[in-house]
Amino acid sequence: MDRHKPTGLKRLILASGHSWRGFVGAFRAEAAFRQELALLIVLLPLGVWLGRTGIEKALLVGALLLVLMVELLNGGIEAVVDRIGLERHELSGLAKDMGSAAVLVSLINVAVIWGFVLFDRFG
Repeated sequence: MDRHKPTGLKRLILASGHSWRGFVGAFRAEAAFRQELALLIVLLPLGVWLGRTGIEKALLVGALLLVLMVELLNGGIEAVVDRIGLERHELSGLAKDMGSAAVLVSLINVAVIWGFVLFDRFG
């Protein structure tokens, strides 16, 4: 084990800083992330208000947060692929397409969860 690696509270503070830089970087570089964050800002309070139980609220809000998580991972994949090289390569394109597909699945997940919860409430 590396004796020079920070531990405890110092490690937690440093890790939080790295996370914040990633969040800010995604906000600055990714239009899709900004759009999904705007969606979260609008729908999160609505999800808390519409959910009747803690489980419903967790499902509605959790599905929205999952979209941001997947978009952050997709952005990371794209950054790594672009860092390796800008020439076209089949595997690079596949990696980016799969990341994009993951974001699409997370957005479909939001629609399905919100649809079920709202249909149960108002249907």
